[in-house]
Amino acid sequence: MPDYLLMKRAILVGAGGMGQTWADVLNHHDQVQIAAWVDTDFSRASDAIQAKNLIDTKPYGSLKEAIKAESADFVVDVTIPEAHCSVTVEALRSGLPVLGEKPMAASMEQAKQMVAASEESGKLYMVSQSRRYDRMLIAYREALRENGTLGILNVDFYLGPHFGGFRDEMESPLILDMAIHTFDQARFLSGSKPLAAYCYESNPHWSWMKGAGCATAIFEMSDGLVFNYRGSWVAEGCLTSWEGEWRGVGERGTALWDGHNAIRSEEVLAGDGEFFRPVRSRNLEAPPEILEGIRGSLGEFLEALESGSTPQGECHDNILSLAMVFACMKSSREKRRVEISELI
Repeated sequence: MPDYLLMKRAILVGAGGMGQTWADVLNHHDQVQIAAWVDTDFSRASDAIQAKNLIDTKPYGSLKEAIKAESADFVVDVTIPEAHCSVTVEALRSGLPVLGEKPMAASMEQAKQMVAASEESGKLYMVSQSRRYDRMLIAYREALRENGTLGILNVDFYLGPHFGGFRDEMESPLILDMAIHTFDQARFLSGSKPLAAYCYESNPHWSWMKGAGCATAIFEMSDGLVFNYRGSWVAEGCLTSWEGEWRGVGERGTALWDGHNAIRSEEVLAGDGEFFRPVRSRNLEAPPEILEGIRGSLGEFLEALESGSTPQGECHDNILSLAMVFACMKSSREKRRVEISELI
């Protein structure tokens, strides 16, 4: 039996909606036990433990107290973005690896502190970019690769969720809380690094969010790629997938993905002197069966703990996706092109 299949004890921090989702995933993993559940509202952690019938899990009001009292192998941080830095740094400095929810931090300064804490402690800090663990996204990446070097990558994201709570109060809810997923997907699909961003944020008069619920962004990427993002979190009717609707144009053709199950790819055929060169549809292989969503994140994290491999979302890499977010916010506020190097 591989070492990573041995039982590991986790401290779960955050008992909100996503915390409870993570509790279900951790609790149903054969080789993970939730040793402690932490929330600054002790009663919320206690109530969640009872609701989930986690008889071997103890509630705590602080991570420091839980680490002192419990023998644990890693921490799962599912707190609000503003708390990610303090939770992650405390865990790492206590010698515990961390698997954290996105976005990495509420500022680039905090993100740099978290990367430094990982380096100083020698412990893994991985951000769960759960949308990378999508079988259709992986299949779409392969379709894009068949068309050669990408020059254009576009995505449309239009949804109108009424969350309530902290998102409705954020200054840039779409960019900071959601677009991090889409920007990270663009990096996953293209294999390119972000170089610079232009962004315009807006909020239509009907918006129920205080901050900017809409954004349009253009990214200059390595290898000559241009990534274009158009999105809204206050668009109702004719909704896109949560994964967005994609178009990737390469040197040998174009591939589309509707964000659900439809991938279409056309290859350009040789033809001189023709106004539009002929194309033919590519035959796409069936997408692989994988552990999807946060189950995929957890599986890769656990394997990395034992094998020493570098997982997707490792902090030194994920900070680039976060930098895309803050470059957009800076560009929108200062009304100028922002280079990623200004932030990292």
